[in-house]
Amino acid sequence: MPWVGSVASFFGRVERGDADGFYGPSEPGRGASLASSLPPPDLIIQDELHLISGPLGSMAGLYETALETLCVRIIEGKKIRPKLVASTATVRRAQTQIQALFDRWRTAIFPPPGPDRGDSFFARTDTTPERSRLYLGLAAPGRSPKVLFLRAATTLGAAAKTAWDDEGGAAAYAPRTVNPADPYMTIVAYFNALRELGSARRIVEDEVRLRASRYGTRQRVGETPARFTDRTMHDPLELTSRVATAQVAEAKSRLGSTFDKKDAVDVALATNMISVGLDVMRLGLMLVSGQPKTVGEYIQATSRVGRDSRHPGLIIALLNVHKPRDRSHYERFAYWHAGFYRAVEATSVTPFAPRALDRGLAPVVVAMARLGEGALTPKCRCRDGGPDAVAARSDRGRDPRPCLGSPQRDVGVRRGKCAGARGEPARRLGLPRA
Repeated sequence: MPWVGSVASFFGRVERGDADGFYGPSEPGRGASLASSLPPPDLIIQDELHLISGPLGSMAGLYETALETLCVRIIEGKKIRPKLVASTATVRRAQTQIQALFDRWRTAIFPPPGPDRGDSFFARTDTTPERSRLYLGLAAPGRSPKVLFLRAATTLGAAAKTAWDDEGGAAAYAPRTVNPADPYMTIVAYFNALRELGSARRIVEDEVRLRASRYGTRQRVGETPARFTDRTMHDPLELTSRVATAQVAEAKSRLGSTFDKKDAVDVALATNMISVGLDVMRLGLMLVSGQPKTVGEYIQATSRVGRDSRHPGLIIALLNVHKPRDRSHYERFAYWHAGFYRAVEATSVTPFAPRALDRGLAPVVVAMARLGEGALTPKCRCRDGGPDAVAARSDRGRDPRPCLGSPQRDVGVRRGKCAGARGEPARRLGLPRA
């Protein structure tokens, strides 16, 4: 925002336009003059509100000061702020978070609670057990987590192949039908850290593939019919921050391919990257290696499977009994999962904390100054409205403790530095060359 002048067009601060778009003061010489500027956005839709927390939420709350200041409309001498609609599935103390992020003191829940929590008129809860996700906790005292993952992945892969063959195999696919066991032919493995994922990748490539190729031949004496089938598994697919953006899009496309296709995925290894944005209806099987750090993350990650009501999801949590937190979840597994939405943690957002002001106050003030006034040049010039807006917003939600910083004082210090540096080249101020 502070460095790109064309961002002002997003807030309706344009002077000219043509068939290709609208242009503001930062793009001279293009388009014909307009009779008046465009209105700023009056509705802001915020998806995945629970993600805007911690350090990211603190910086986002600080930048929201600039966004709202640029979106305010003056109608009959009254300031009209934009309406905010936020959506989330895992949140606690939402009113406190919204107050810190958007400076809104009144929060309404939609749809509002009614006499029947299972039917809100806009949505109805499906309580059919056959359509629900099934959570299964698995722990092995005396065995390492790597051995537990190896045996669970091999067993699930071979058992899914048996079910797939029993339902007709590749012959069961038609233009509008798929094999009923298809959602369970892809194992989505979730890990809390890249280090754990790296170890699991080696296990899948070396041991899971080898054992699965001959797993069906190792049957118990007198066991009929066979529960497992030999399966040829390919290299695992990875969905982490180490993968390029173009490859992530390709990986998501492959996850949606049914098992009769050549690019079908046998095993997908992922971190918390899959918690949002992975809306693949086909997936139905997940291995969770270790209890995630937060309950919200656990709910979001495991909700990636079983999204199709015709194919319920199966989530297997591989827990380490030598870790107190994993052991606690294992011992109270059924009770805790019956109401785990109650255990969602409250988020922390402190946009006006001293360290947040140190990092984000200067660009927020510059953004309000540059984008708010069309005549503002790329040189360091501050207007009065920016600092006052930051200070006023901070005071409305301010913690009275003296240890917190003062935005008004900090803005004054930065304004003094800015005024003393006028006339200096842009490179001395850290600004891009105009």
